[in-house]
Amino acid sequence: MAAAKGYVLAIDQGTTSTRAIVFDKDMKIAGFAQEEFPQIFPKSGWVEHDPEDIWSSVLSTIRKAIKAAKIAAGEIAAIGITNQRETVVVWDRETGKPIHNAIVWQDRRSANDCEKLKARGLEKKFVSRTGLILDPYFSGTKLSWLLSNVKGARARAEKGELCFGTIDTFLIWRLTGAKSFVTDATNASRTLIYNIGENRWDKTLLDILKIPAVMLPEVKDCAADFGVTEEGLFGAEIPILGVAGDQQAAVIGQACFEPGMVKSTYGTGCFAVLNTGAKMVRSKNRLLTTIAYRLDGETIYALEGSIFIAGAAVQWLRDGLGVVEKASQTGELAAKADPQQEVYLVPAFTGLGAPHWDAESRGAMYGLTRNTGPAELAAAALEAVCFQTRDLLDAMHKDWRSASGEDTVLRVDGGMVASDWTMQRLADLIDAPVDRPTILETTALGAAWLAASRAGLWPDRKTFAKTWARERRFEPEMSAKTRKARLKGWKDAVRRTLSDS
Repeated sequence: MAAAKGYVLAIDQGTTSTRAIVFDKDMKIAGFAQEEFPQIFPKSGWVEHDPEDIWSSVLSTIRKAIKAAKIAAGEIAAIGITNQRETVVVWDRETGKPIHNAIVWQDRRSANDCEKLKARGLEKKFVSRTGLILDPYFSGTKLSWLLSNVKGARARAEKGELCFGTIDTFLIWRLTGAKSFVTDATNASRTLIYNIGENRWDKTLLDILKIPAVMLPEVKDCAADFGVTEEGLFGAEIPILGVAGDQQAAVIGQACFEPGMVKSTYGTGCFAVLNTGAKMVRSKNRLLTTIAYRLDGETIYALEGSIFIAGAAVQWLRDGLGVVEKASQTGELAAKADPQQEVYLVPAFTGLGAPHWDAESRGAMYGLTRNTGPAELAAAALEAVCFQTRDLLDAMHKDWRSASGEDTVLRVDGGMVASDWTMQRLADLIDAPVDRPTILETTALGAAWLAASRAGLWPDRKTFAKTWARERRFEPEMSAKTRKARLKGWKDAVRRTLSDS
């Protein structure tokens, strides 16, 4: 039986890199591989990926991870997939070839389309049905742009010749040899065309955006039968049994199964998610209402705050400015910053996300002096992530009372949390404990659990939650006076950066 095979493979397809991780039956990492792939910036505010680059990186990392684990593909019981959300791919149903580069979640090209929809008084309709606001961040207006701007695309889509998918759907299509055209509820909930209350594609919204329903995938639970990989790819057929968007996978990997639990992931962007249980909480503070996960037909909802630039600011320091040679050096450099200099970076490189949702604002830095150097720039970049997290948590506290007060504990994951300096500054600025788990690859772990639990290899939710372990807790150490002054300076910097200021 599949459960006796002992291993599970997680594909973590992110914005700047792809990871493949093999876990054993004890949930320990047995094999790992990671590859970066090119970012394409055709115009200011536009971000694209070549879907073939993504596909190549997935195949390569899977093969390397299997080799690193010293196992055969036939020993893998199941595959779980987690992916960058909102990124749009459209491909030919017959050939499987994309008709255009993937339009990445960070891309802002449909900002004017969103403004036109708002001018028509349609935002409330989208919010009520999808839990999302009208912003170019989400898939719907990206897809509409592709259908309008790629010659013949809309006509072909209406004839059923084209397929739309987020990255998970595209990968499953390729992995199964075009046999499975599916997605899961979490990825569907980020498209701006999925009714999260009724769990179905919304015909009214599809009509508004002129998107043919025939090009949409089937929506499944997060743990379900998504198809089987072609034997020729890895040497054995492997069932795909788990799928979740990266932030929802992190919720699962952090075992945030109880209402009121909060996690924040620090990757290319930063995403704080609060489990609200079976209750759909409507935010009054510009947060998103979204699906946390859907298991056995039961939908669990969440409030989410999205920050577009987190680790990407560190990449900017490394690749754009040459301040550091490696991203891992940033925390050590920031620790040398002059505490008397109050330098603020507002990283609105592709606009500002929650709670501002300003697609037109652009990055800015304040407080520079002749004494400002690499250390102060590094500190400002890392602190920007902490300040933005504080903004998200403040909004969550207003929407969800039980998340406020002294009982708030933030579970963190993602590449940036390896920096002790950053996590300490995060605890200082949010004025709450920050818990770093023993397994930092929690996004991949969440995807793995979905697949492994479905295969009968790993335990159920309650038992899995008990296995979560904290590596370190960071307690606030900053004085209330200093925190207040720093937060005031941050809010002033943001106010100056907003496009309508």
